Amino acid sequence: MIPKGCIYISNGPGGDLTPSLSIYDTMQSLKSPVGTHCVGFAYNLAGFLLTAGEKGNRSAMPLSRIALQSPAGAARGQADDIRNEANELLRIRDYLYNELSKKTGQPFEKISKDLSRMKRFEAQDALEYGLIDRIIRPPRIDDDVGPSDASVGLG
Repeated sequence: MIPKGCIYISNGPGGDLTPSLSIYDTMQSLKSPVGTHCVGFAYNLAGFLLTAGEKGNRSAMPLSRIALQSPAGAARGQADDIRNEANELLRIRDYLYNELSKKTGQPFEKISKDLSRMKRFEAQDALEYGLIDRIIRPPRIDDDVGPSDASVGLG
């Protein structure tokens, strides 16, 4: 079911933190529901935005790949400036993990452990984890397509 409203289609490696958070804030503030759909791949912040869609309207194609990890950043300058940047990055990380916990139903501690390194999900894994709500299977793709057939589709 496609929502009456907006749909965010993801197929990319993510992006910079601040613009991605601006997209997230916009998605959450719209009165119209925002559905999300992954074609191909949604890595890092693109995966976070995929999960940010309205519950029940987050989907992916069968061969889509999703990857999430702790946000990364870089800092230069005096020691105090670097510490401030690191503290801000940790604050944003905790915010992202809390939002993922709300959207997926996974405990914060599990998300924190799982995303301490990059965690990759196939569409079925993403469904089970709560990142998406359904896998859209076009009529031309058989239900039994699995990881060994990954080269035949998107992602």
